[in-house]
Amino acid sequence: MTSHGSDTELAIAAASAGAEVAREMFAGPLQRFDKAPGDFATDADLKAEQVILDLLRTERPDDAVEGEESGQSGAVGSERRWLVDPLCGTLNYAAGHLLVAVNVALQVGTAISAAAAADPATEEVFWTDGGRSCVRRGSTDEVLRPSSRTGLVDVNLDDPFFSDDSYRPTDLLADPAFAARFRPRVVSSTLALTWVAAGRRAAYATGRSMLGSVHFSSGIAICQAAGCTVTDLRGEPLSADSVGLLAAADEETHAALLELIRVA
Repeated sequence: MTSHGSDTELAIAAASAGAEVAREMFAGPLQRFDKAPGDFATDADLKAEQVILDLLRTERPDDAVEGEESGQSGAVGSERRWLVDPLCGTLNYAAGHLLVAVNVALQVGTAISAAAAADPATEEVFWTDGGRSCVRRGSTDEVLRPSSRTGLVDVNLDDPFFSDDSYRPTDLLADPAFAARFRPRVVSSTLALTWVAAGRRAAYATGRSMLGSVHFSSGIAICQAAGCTVTDLRGEPLSADSVGLLAAADEETHAALLELIRVA
């Protein structure tokens, strides 16, 4: 046992620590570090990740860690690997919008056994222990209950196109059948996945295939444990060969969106 007990409590503590850094540095002067054209990290990303890594290494020194900014570290060949995205929504953050998520997940073998996604703005932490999904506010946990009642669908527009053009989110948004039933939203953060699990969004779609990634692992695990319907854009189970991601509050919503997306 450690000071944080279970892996789930450690994931919650680590994500919360990163979110605290995001709040402290928000709206202040930020230094940018270019990573690729149109992509960069800030010193807030780096500091949040370091705080998270320090906690994980102290509590689980025998585990491997993969950080968005620092790459892989820790025990080589360990079956247990922590996935850390210290600030999902860096573009939002740098523009003065606290619309971000801090994601921490534990992958054991091929499965995510514990995950947390912290919202620095609301101080909520969405989490799963692999069996259930909850949101923590202060010291109170509430079970997440997906619902499609809002009709709001988040569509990821960040570099989502496939080389074969089999899925274009702009086509989905322009489809009259989409507009007749749903309303589009663009959060540009995997925080949107937690909102699907919490009934605040009907669905989330992205052209990126991110199974096992530092970005999407927490949100996917939280959605799955909450009972959402989660597949790739073909309606197939998520795998290394998956084409994108579609997470919906229920099977009916999922089926309706698959019909509109129509990826071959």
